[in-house]
Amino acid sequence: MVPWIAAAVALIVAAAAWYRAGRLGRKLEALNQSYWELRYDFTRLRSQVARLDPETEQAEAPAQPAETPVAYVSLSSMRKKKNG
Repeated sequence: MVPWIAAAVALIVAAAAWYRAGRLGRKLEALNQSYWELRYDFTRLRSQVARLDPETEQAEAPAQPAETPVAYVSLSSMRKKKNG
């Protein structure tokens, strides 16, 4: 009798977890959709503002870093030399 009760309780807990996971999945999907809609609206509004006031876009753009040469360091030169 006890194994049947334990199995029934486990089944109820599994069904509740399945239901909750489905709800959280739908909530996550709605949140993801809202995020992308806001990104789209933000980009659209930013382009409209840039058309109205072109100086604002240049002022908000981050300054480009000066070109720095890229140096190559081989991994073999970084290996520790063995004492001996």
